[in-house]
Amino acid sequence: MRPLALIPANLFHSDRRSNSESQVRGRRWIELGQEQQRAYVMRLLDALEVTDRDKRLKVARAILYLAQGVFDECDMDADVIHWSRHNVFLLYDMGIFTALLELLSMEIDNNQACSSAVRKPAISLADSTELRVLLSIMYLMVETIRLQTEDDRPEWRAAREAFKTELGSPLYNGEPFALLLFTMVTKFCSMNAPHFPMKKVLLLLWKTILFTMGGFEELQEMKVRGRERLSLPPLPEDSIKVVRSMRAASPPASAMELIEQQQQAKRGRRSRRPLVKQDSLDTYNERDPFKNDDARDEEEDGEEADSGIEGEVDPLDRDVIIQPPPPPPPLRPPTERASLPKGLPWAPKVREKDIEHFLETSRNKFIGFTLGNDTETLVGLPRPIHESVKTLKQHKYVSIAEMQIKREGELQQCPMTLVSDIALLKLLLAAAPTSKAKTDSINILADVLPEEMPITVLQSMKLGIDVNRHKEIIVKAISALLLLLLKHLKLNHIYQFEIVSQHLVFANCIPLILKFFNQNIMSYISAKNSICVLDFPHCVVHEMPELTAESLEAGDSNQFCWRNLFSCINLLRILNKLTKWKHSRTMMLVVFKSAPILKRALKVKQAMMQLYVLKLLKIQTKYLGRQWRKSNMKTMSAIYQKVRHRLNDDWAYGNDIDARPWDFQAEECALRESIEKFNSRRYDKNQNGEFAPVDNCLQSVLGQRVELPEDFHYSYEMWLEREVFSQPIQWEGLLQQAQ
Repeated sequence: MRPLALIPANLFHSDRRSNSESQVRGRRWIELGQEQQRAYVMRLLDALEVTDRDKRLKVARAILYLAQGVFDECDMDADVIHWSRHNVFLLYDMGIFTALLELLSMEIDNNQACSSAVRKPAISLADSTELRVLLSIMYLMVETIRLQTEDDRPEWRAAREAFKTELGSPLYNGEPFALLLFTMVTKFCSMNAPHFPMKKVLLLLWKTILFTMGGFEELQEMKVRGRERLSLPPLPEDSIKVVRSMRAASPPASAMELIEQQQQAKRGRRSRRPLVKQDSLDTYNERDPFKNDDARDEEEDGEEADSGIEGEVDPLDRDVIIQPPPPPPPLRPPTERASLPKGLPWAPKVREKDIEHFLETSRNKFIGFTLGNDTETLVGLPRPIHESVKTLKQHKYVSIAEMQIKREGELQQCPMTLVSDIALLKLLLAAAPTSKAKTDSINILADVLPEEMPITVLQSMKLGIDVNRHKEIIVKAISALLLLLLKHLKLNHIYQFEIVSQHLVFANCIPLILKFFNQNIMSYISAKNSICVLDFPHCVVHEMPELTAESLEAGDSNQFCWRNLFSCINLLRILNKLTKWKHSRTMMLVVFKSAPILKRALKVKQAMMQLYVLKLLKIQTKYLGRQWRKSNMKTMSAIYQKVRHRLNDDWAYGNDIDARPWDFQAEECALRESIEKFNSRRYDKNQNGEFAPVDNCLQSVLGQRVELPEDFHYSYEMWLEREVFSQPIQWEGLLQQAQ
């Protein structure tokens, strides 16, 4: 093995080197003591400040080699992971991240490189070499420090909290680190910097927000604390545990499948389902932590790892990730398994306005008048109505968003009491499997295409797999990033969520997601765009086998890709958030004929994905007509079994359709008006101008200094003559107006 491989040897040649530094040469990194390692990292840090670009890149590669776990000195994957974790915390402690951030800012502001890339007819990997090295190191540092392990040292835990605070604070040129990455995305999508490696930028941005703001588990805890602060009752159940315990349903058979089964039966063959790959996914589902395990599976499969739905790194997505696959701890003790009733998994909910609507209808029917928003007075109503109202109130659920909207309404009524195109969608469209290349579309393949195109069949196949995997990772990062932002914004304040949601809707996010799902979704879920022998750290620790066209075509042994399943679930959840309680947006799903597209997605037998597909079908079933509901009774039954019920929601019959006209512009304009009032109250620097107190003291007003233009000093006598002395004053009129 080479001692300190890939590390610039000339860093040791110095007349000023200390004894510890001179002892480093000729020794392996894993043999050095802590002080020797720190001294060497300090020399690397000093060398990052050289003006020579090639030397600076060589030093950055040396730092990347350390962050990747000095793999040339390791014999097993576990050793690489151990040294990667050790080195990353050492690099952070020595201030490497701050130095890398300065270099990244310098590369972003490099106008010469940007203009050169714009003029190039074809951009390749060579145009973003330094950027890719910097982003790879920063990604490894963020992801390694973010993940907690049981054997973390106390100083590592302290470093994690410090790094989290640092990333979320406006320490980098007065703005958080995530905002700098968002700037890179915007610059790339505006085609001002087509050489930016977007895959690495998006992955780093996603992990940064995941680290600083928290994932779904942290969001659930924040939601619980938020309800406690508002004195709201606790949540009826833990939604994460309920979804993990759900079982996938068998998808409804399509017409073609039924015809094929009938033909097979006529030929005397045993009828079988044609979806072979789905069976393999269903087999895995028997061990899926999102479902209840069968009794026979509980003992041997109780320790299975999570699927990565909540944002952690999945084993199929190995970019430069070398994060620990040590045996993960159990997801939860057996006592924490959600104890679901034999009936429905979700407790039903009722909104306050649903109770008001029920009482308004009942009062009109029985006593001929209404009492507005009064939900307490039941005089004159029959006894069954009393029982119905009692049942509705038992299941009443007040969300944090409803409390925030109510508070905003109160503040707008009493203003004197006041206190102090989306770029990601362009990338998602370019990375969608169903999108076709256009001459004016952005190029997301700049950081995957080589300088010289392949000339053999094997090289072409390998590049094709790399391109498809590249697109899949971009979709994964964007979908996770959007979902995480929407959930955090909604918890922080409903109108922050609504403004981003409205931007997404106006940028055609709804038809874009439907277009994404308008493909052979089973083929996308079972895609094999990974080459296992090239995954890191396997490719640098073990001997590389010979790659052939047959081995590339066969792919890996996995029957499905968690990365793509993760992306599909995220996109479905985004679509749910955009359309929930929005009648006009629900009608967009109907207009775009989303029902058959979503129904095909039910073929994926994964409980979490099926749940969000069924939610989207439920909100539009009343508008699809009686014949559709009659022809899709299996889907209707699945909705009833798996989706939460609203007690007075007439979703299965659609009796109130005629009473709900569809006026998209009116609903969105009303929402925009509320958003603008919120933004004006909270963020406008010149807010409350018309409600500012008036100074009625003559001496105080005359004593104020007024800034006058420079030319006024030369013409003020003429102004006095024209505006004051020559103008007759109607004193009697002024007195009459005052009376």
